[in-house]
Amino acid sequence: MNAPALRSAHTSSSGNVWQRVRTDPAYSAFLLMRIGFTVLPIWMGVDKFVGGLTDWPQYLAPWTVELLPFSAQTAMYVVGVIEIVAGLAVAIKPRYAAYVVAIWLAGIILNLLTWSGFYDVALRDFGLLLAALTLARLAAVYDPAWFGTSSGGGAR
Repeated sequence: MNAPALRSAHTSSSGNVWQRVRTDPAYSAFLLMRIGFTVLPIWMGVDKFVGGLTDWPQYLAPWTVELLPFSAQTAMYVVGVIEIVAGLAVAIKPRYAAYVVAIWLAGIILNLLTWSGFYDVALRDFGLLLAALTLARLAAVYDPAWFGTSSGGGAR
């Protein structure tokens, strides 16, 4: 994409969003991933408090629980808050937050790989990590930087 096209990608009005979704496959992929990585972490984070989907503490490796100064359930509450914040951050600024989500997923994968019986979940989360990195790369095109290098570096 050339510089004028990139500028128009950053400044398009919301009225043009659906036109762009129909005509730019990369933009529609960016938008789908942004929505997914906003909604799903928030949903999973809220469920850490509700427990409707599963018994979350079972996914903590025993060595992790031994390191904690509090219960596994309390750890899941902390995880829930982090996931909610991560989802909100992706909604606000996917260009940066997608990398945070990828690092978070790497930590989850490490925990799961050290606890027998959850290798399938670790593999799924590896796929999500790759998707988060893909969102970050797409956001480099479609989500303007907070501090521009070509326009003197002011906040956008």
